[in-house]
Amino acid sequence: MDALAVSPEASVVGASGNEAWHGDVLALFQHLLSAEFFFGALQKAGAVENNRVYTSAVVIWLIIWERLQKGSQQTAVLELLGGLPASFWPAPCKRLEDAAKEGGRRLCSHTGAFNKARQELSLAVVEQSCDHAFEQLVAQSRGERRPVFVLDGSTVRMPHTDALIEAYPPACNQYGEAHGAILRVLVATDLYTGLAMRAEWGPLNGSQAVSEQGLLERAIHRVPSGAVVLGDSNFGVFSVAYAAAQRGHPVVLRLTTVRARCLAGGALRDGINQRSVWRPSKDDRRSHPGLSAQACVEGRLIVREVQPSNGAAAFLLAVFTTLPDPPEEIGKLYGFRWRIETDLGTLKTTLRMDELTCTTPQMVAKEMNLGLLAYNLVRAVIYLAAEKAGVEPRSFSFTRVRNVIEAFTPRIMACRDPRRAQKLIEDMLYYVGQAQLPKRKNKRPSYPRAKWPEPKSYPSRHG
Repeated sequence: MDALAVSPEASVVGASGNEAWHGDVLALFQHLLSAEFFFGALQKAGAVENNRVYTSAVVIWLIIWERLQKGSQQTAVLELLGGLPASFWPAPCKRLEDAAKEGGRRLCSHTGAFNKARQELSLAVVEQSCDHAFEQLVAQSRGERRPVFVLDGSTVRMPHTDALIEAYPPACNQYGEAHGAILRVLVATDLYTGLAMRAEWGPLNGSQAVSEQGLLERAIHRVPSGAVVLGDSNFGVFSVAYAAAQRGHPVVLRLTTVRARCLAGGALRDGINQRSVWRPSKDDRRSHPGLSAQACVEGRLIVREVQPSNGAAAFLLAVFTTLPDPPEEIGKLYGFRWRIETDLGTLKTTLRMDELTCTTPQMVAKEMNLGLLAYNLVRAVIYLAAEKAGVEPRSFSFTRVRNVIEAFTPRIMACRDPRRAQKLIEDMLYYVGQAQLPKRKNKRPSYPRAKWPEPKSYPSRHG
């Protein structure tokens, strides 16, 4: 990974510019998002930032650190007080210079200044940071492989505040309205490395509610050039195939039985592999009035009988694709779609993004974006370990790797001896290499997808 070389000022271990990055998450962060990048991002966003302790780079790193360390704002401030590299402040303010002097006034450990800096952090700078880091990591991990991005949607819960309830209305049923706000989010991850593109989201309920297909149409321009778009039957609709085709993205989309029959012009049977021209239905044109009269997508309809791994009855799998690959290869490729489910589970469980604690839509956007940036930094460490071991990145446990990073990174950052720090980095990568998923001799039993409901009591309302 030659492009992950670190400059001397970006490394806490004093590595030279010709040495490759060795697994230090902070050094990787500073390499991907340098001081020069933040200067340009602030100018592009039209944001003004004077010299201060909590610069955009510092705030973004502390939010990521808080997410990776399962911490709080207090632990993030303590991380700052423990000592960040001087490269975070190319032109340090007087407050920092005074704190660095012997007997100088120490920085405050209260969270007020950090919280204010979080609120003032430019969302445009956050989005540029996420996109810039993602593009660099994808470019370096792509190799000769054909990029494939898997799509899926989920929901995220949030507190009950006036601003959030207005932007993301809660769910309603026959018993009344739920308490907390909720949003729908679309995530796309690389099939091979697990790197995640910046998410797209919107209201799940209310008059402005958005669908997962609509979210994809808003995000399709950010999918890496030429990448295959892979989705389940929820994305197997004309609008998704057409939006991808217009951007030059091949598709592999599962179809419902009804749609597959319409495309096949009759009953489905095992072995179908026919050229098809997918044209919009009346409903498609009603929901997308801007479609031209000639709008269509040329591809193939492939139908194969498949046997679920859990022993359930075999069924006919119908897939629409614009790839020229043999039907067996298309079926094998679609079989990897399940990886997005584990990626969503990692984001929501390991990185605690299933329920945010923010109280404004702006902060929700920042936390969502930076949560995915934290996820991508761990994925970069996994990719490096996989390259060294000669195995696929997906063979590593994300949670175990994150735990290793959590244990070693504070010690690496606190170390002032370059040789000792290098030894700690080597030890960290050694234990990351041991975080591979077990190869079980006997197949584990499969169970239907289910989840125990999380107990949530409504707050007491008093007159």
